[in-house]
Order: sequence, then C-alpha cells, then structure tokens
Amino acid sequence: MTLPVRHLPGSLLERPFPGLGWNEPVTAEFDELFERMNRLLGSAAIAPAALALSPAADMRDTDDAYVVEAELPGVKRDDIDIAISERELRITGDFKEREREGVLRRSTRRTGHFEYHALLPANVKADEVSAALSDGVLTVTLPKAQATKPQHVEISEP
Repeated sequence: MTLPVRHLPGSLLERPFPGLGWNEPVTAEFDELFERMNRLLGSAAIAPAALALSPAADMRDTDDAYVVEAELPGVKRDDIDIAISERELRITGDFKEREREGVLRRSTRRTGHFEYHALLPANVKADEVSAALSDGVLTVTLPKAQATKPQHVEISEP
C-alpha cells in the first residue's frame, strides 16, 4: 500500500539553490543538520562498560547466602576479577583469543572484555565471600549478613 506524498510550499525541495536556475536542496542546511547530529552523537559517547560482553549467569537466593554461577568457558583463574561492595557484585575479566596455527576460516567464539554486575537484595559478609572455578563455571558464594530477627516483646504491668 502506498501513501500519498504531501509537498509543503517553502520546503527544502522547493527552495531555489543560489546561482542556479532550478530547484535543488539547500546543502548548507543539510550540512548544519549533519553537524548538529554529529555533535549530539559525540556528546552521548558510549561508555566502555556498555560495550563489554556479559556472561550468562544465574543468581540463587538460599537461606544463608546468595550464589552466583557465571559461565566463563576457557577463562583462566588469573584473568578474572571479583569485587564486592555493600550491595553490588562485579565480575570482570577477559575472554582471550587462543593461539592457533593455520588460517582461521570461521569463528563464533567470544573474545574481549566481559563484565557482570548484580545488585544484591541485602548486605553480605564481604570477608566471607568465596569463589570457585570449575569446568568453565565460576561459582561465587556471598553469605548474607544477619539481619535483626523479629522478637516478641512482653509488656510488663506497672
């Protein structure tokens, strides 16, 4: 289905180009538009973290800890950094490219920097956090800080 095209008098296509006898778009206005778009896109620079890969991960909530399992196939222990703040877990590192012989014809493996961020629902005991890497799966166990448990308070008579 085609839609009708509407021409407005005085639009860019109907303005005469200086020095020529026929109607052409005014290039100065287009140049200004492109320059403004470039400035807008340049000011909204993409942060490097937004370009990082994010590994597949699961987060479980158990009675006494949060357990995060992140898939990091082929990543060595020394290439992973784990940081804990009050309520945030951050796992960063690099998927490194393997050295190969011959010509690489096709590759679907990920390479480059990766980051995983998780906001934790409650405070954790940062000094008791543990991590293990086995079969390409990083398991981070974050013990929960003990919150004040509700208690029954007796009301005494005066």
